[in-house]
Amino acid sequence: MNSRKKAIGWIFFVAAIGFFLLQMNYFFLQSKLLIEYSDNRLFYVINIFVGIFISLSFWMLLPIKKKGRILSSSVFLLFIIFNGILLFKHPINQFIRVSPDFKHVFIIKDNREEAHYYRTYYGIFARQKDTLPYPMNGEYKIDWLTNDVAAMTYKAKDNSIHQYVGTYGDRGRGGSYYYVGSAIYGEWKGGNSKISSHTDGITVEHEGNSATFTWDQVIQFGTLAVVLVENNEAKWTVALNDDFKMDPSTGIGVTGTISLYKASMGDVEIITLQR
Repeated sequence: MNSRKKAIGWIFFVAAIGFFLLQMNYFFLQSKLLIEYSDNRLFYVINIFVGIFISLSFWMLLPIKKKGRILSSSVFLLFIIFNGILLFKHPINQFIRVSPDFKHVFIIKDNREEAHYYRTYYGIFARQKDTLPYPMNGEYKIDWLTNDVAAMTYKAKDNSIHQYVGTYGDRGRGGSYYYVGSAIYGEWKGGNSKISSHTDGITVEHEGNSATFTWDQVIQFGTLAVVLVENNEAKWTVALNDDFKMDPSTGIGVTGTISLYKASMGDVEIITLQR
C-alpha cells in the first residue's frame, strides 16, 4: 500500500513539473514570439493544477509532521485561491468560438481600448494577427457562416455596426491569393435575395430593396469573404461556401453556393445563393 501511495505521489509530482514547464515555455513564447494562450485564463488554470499536484505529491512522498502538513497545505491553498480569483477577475474580455467541425477557433481579445484578432497554433496557443478598426462597446454576436468562415457583428463606441470576418482556408487555387468579388462574378440567387458582381461593384437585392456597393466599399477578408460597407458601417457579408469551386484558369466560381449575411445585431438568416 505504501509503495502504491509513493507511485501515485510521483505521478502527481511529474504532472506538476510538466505543467510548470508548460508555463515556462509560455513565458518564452510570449517574450520572443509574442505568442499567448488562446484563452488567457489558461494561465491561472495551469497554476491551479501545479498547486494541487505539488500539494498532493508532498503529502504522499514526504514524511511531513502534522504541523508541517497544515502549514504547507495552507500555503498551497492560498496559492490556489489567489489564482482562482484572478481566473474570474481577468481584465481582458475574450470572445472565443469553435467551428462546427471543431477544426478552427475564432478568437477576439478586447482590452477595452482596442480589440485584437488572434490565430491559433497547436490548439492552446495563439498570436495576434490583426486589430479591429473600431473599438467595441461590448455588444457583439458571432456566427459561423461555413466551417471555415466566422463573422463577428459588433457595435463600436459610437453605436455604429461593423463586421469582422475570420477565414481559415481557400476554395481551390492552391493557396494563391484571389479576389472574392471576381470569384463570384455574375448573378447569384436564392429565395427573395440576389447578388450581382459586375465591373462597377456588387449589387445586393433583398426583399425588394436594392443597393450597389462600389469596389471601394468592398472589404476582403482572407480569400473566403467580403464585407460590403456604406457610410462607414457594415451592411452585408458575402462568403464562399464549402462547396464553392472555381475554374483555376479564370478564377471564377463555376459550381457550388455562396452565403449572404446581413449586418444586424438581431437574429438574421444566413441566405444561401447559387449561380
